[in-house]
Amino acid sequence: MTVVIAFLANLLVAVAKTFAAVVTGSASLLAEAAHSWADAGNEIFLLVADRRSVRPKDGAHPLGYGREAFLWSLFAAVGVFTVGAVVSVMHGVQELFEPEPEAPSAYLLGYIVLGVSALLEGTSFLQSVVQVRRGAGRTRRRPIDYVLNSSDSTLRAVFFEDFAALIGLGIAALALMLHQVTGIAAFDAAGSILIGVLLGAVAIVLINRNFRLLIGWQPGTVFLERMGRLLLSQPEIQRVTYLHLEFVGPQRVYLVAAVDIVGDSPEPQVAVALARLARRIEEDEAVETAVLTLSAPDDRDLAFGDATAPAPAPADGERGGAA
Repeated sequence: MTVVIAFLANLLVAVAKTFAAVVTGSASLLAEAAHSWADAGNEIFLLVADRRSVRPKDGAHPLGYGREAFLWSLFAAVGVFTVGAVVSVMHGVQELFEPEPEAPSAYLLGYIVLGVSALLEGTSFLQSVVQVRRGAGRTRRRPIDYVLNSSDSTLRAVFFEDFAALIGLGIAALALMLHQVTGIAAFDAAGSILIGVLLGAVAIVLINRNFRLLIGWQPGTVFLERMGRLLLSQPEIQRVTYLHLEFVGPQRVYLVAAVDIVGDSPEPQVAVALARLARRIEEDEAVETAVLTLSAPDDRDLAFGDATAPAPAPADGERGGAA
């Protein structure tokens, strides 16, 4: 729903900004129009990410399709950079040397479009803020930490796109006002360049986060301890000596662990017990696939706090390990 609201808002805003940019000849308004068209296109990538990443795992994809969310979100981030940032900076530089004729009577139209755009973008941003606060509360983290390090790549993309859009609208309004008051077109061109730089910075953050998830960004210690306590809460498991977690989709992990089984059962019975335990672990909503193997007698135990204490909410890790 967050992505759909963002797409509709960006589409309406893009049409309005384009019309206002053509009428006013404002470089910063044109940069904002390019920004909104880029965001609308990016939302399509995010919608594809949401649909394709939830497909169930099969023989060809034993870890599921969750990583597609990271891939399509990466495409969306690249789109912000190539379409929004590059076009805005290039047009701003061009306007510094070859400013378009002014249309003083159309300034009011520009302000109206920017105001309406702020209302639409603000609505979308508030929706993403609600989602972020909900996720942060569920995982017992600060909202800024959650949005930066969460494995929910589509939510992060929408949040930062809307945040950048609101700042960009402020820059465009200020540039338009300075142009109107002083008659110096360079202010408008500078606004376009600043909007491009802003979009580039946002794109770099999003690209970095999605790239890290694609190459195996691991959850942080909070989530690691939760999974460790989940393993130790099983009556058949006496100790855990190895635990590897890797995100294979939004809030879904691949779990590999070495455990010591209670008792001295024959090897065939132990194999059956490990398979049964793995299936039980996979019932947790955060575990896509679990693989368990036996610990060696001299392997060092891993400590996960009080195994009987309530585990943190199942979702993402904490800062420093991904999420």
